[in-house]
Amino acid sequence: MSSAFPEPSRDCDLCPRLKGFRQENRRRFPDWHNAPVPSFGAQRAALAVIGLAPGLSGANRTGRPFTGDAAGDLLYATLHKLGLAHGCYRREKDDGLTLASCRIVNVLRCVPPENKPLREEIAACRSFFHAELERLQARVFLALGGVAHRALLDFFALKPYSAFPFRHAGEYRVDGAVIVDSYHCSRRNTSRGILSPATFERVVRRAKTLALL
Repeated sequence: MSSAFPEPSRDCDLCPRLKGFRQENRRRFPDWHNAPVPSFGAQRAALAVIGLAPGLSGANRTGRPFTGDAAGDLLYATLHKLGLAHGCYRREKDDGLTLASCRIVNVLRCVPPENKPLREEIAACRSFFHAELERLQARVFLALGGVAHRALLDFFALKPYSAFPFRHAGEYRVDGAVIVDSYHCSRRNTSRGILSPATFERVVRRAKTLALL
C-alpha cells in the first residue's frame, strides 16, 4: 500500500553528503534498501513514535524504521507487549508485523554517517516530517532522544528551547497534544545502562495511556 504522505524520491538529492553516503552503500551493499525510508504504521494514529534516522544495517538495509537492529528489537518487543504491535517481528520488512493506533516517523529519512545528521540535513527533511505529522493528527508524540525532541519543538513552534528541556519521561502539553520524552532505545544506551527495557516500557506505557489507547 502506498503512503498517503509526501515522500522524498529514491534518489533524493536535497542533502549532498547523505546522497554520497547512500551511493557508497549501494556499491558496498547492492541488496540493501539504501534509499529514504518511509514511516511505518497506521496512517491515522493516536500515538506517533519519533525516531532520529534509519540505522545503517537496520532500516537502511530493510527499508522499514527500526527493523534489523538492536534498537528495533527493544522498540518492537515493547510495542508488542503493550498491544501496539501485532504479528511476529523478525528483523525483516516482510515479517507481517503491523502497528495498532501508532506510527513510527523518523526525523531524517536517510541514514547519516555515524548516525550523526547535520543541522542542515534535518532542516532539508523538515518538510516531509512536518507534512506527515500534520496529516497524522496524533494526540501523543513519543520522542526517542534529544534530536526527536527538538524536532517536535520546531513542529509545535515551542521556543525558547531552554524552556522545554529534554528529559527522560518528561511531558509537555501543547495544542491539545502531549510530547513524551524517552532516551533512545539504542544499543549504546542500553549497554551503558542509560536505559533498560523496564524503564523504556514505563515511558511507552505512559504514552499509550495519554493517547487513550
